[in-house]
Amino acid sequence: MTFQERIDNDLKEAMKAREADRLGVLRMLKSALKNASIEKGGMSAQLDDTEAMAVIRKQVKQRQDSIESFEKGGRPELAEKEKLEVEILNNYLPKQLSPEEISTLVKEAIAEAGATSKAQMGAVMKIANAKAAGRVDGKTLSAEVQKQLG
Repeated sequence: MTFQERIDNDLKEAMKAREADRLGVLRMLKSALKNASIEKGGMSAQLDDTEAMAVIRKQVKQRQDSIESFEKGGRPELAEKEKLEVEILNNYLPKQLSPEEISTLVKEAIAEAGATSKAQMGAVMKIANAKAAGRVDGKTLSAEVQKQLG
């Protein structure tokens, strides 16, 4: 079963169970996936699983930015709604790496790149991102690379 088929099946289940919040998030996700596939290669294009995961991560990032804005603006009810959406979207992402796993991954990337200073951070990040395969956000990974190179 492809990732997009899984989304379609979950969408049908949410409709049958009358889960309005989940249904809304899944419809938005399906729309975002369709838009990304159209951008990739027209109406008939299909995203592979890694491209679909990138779309989901982008949606999660948008929600996290909204949460931050709503909390600063004194709108906790809207922030809670966004948090619920993030929780639903996170069910479709692979399990996130623990801090220990991130540290180990960065050490391996530094060794592989032969980096000795922050000037070589770009090379280390490229390797680390490939090894992480979307299981950690870029900001966390970057902070760990800077910490270990600094």
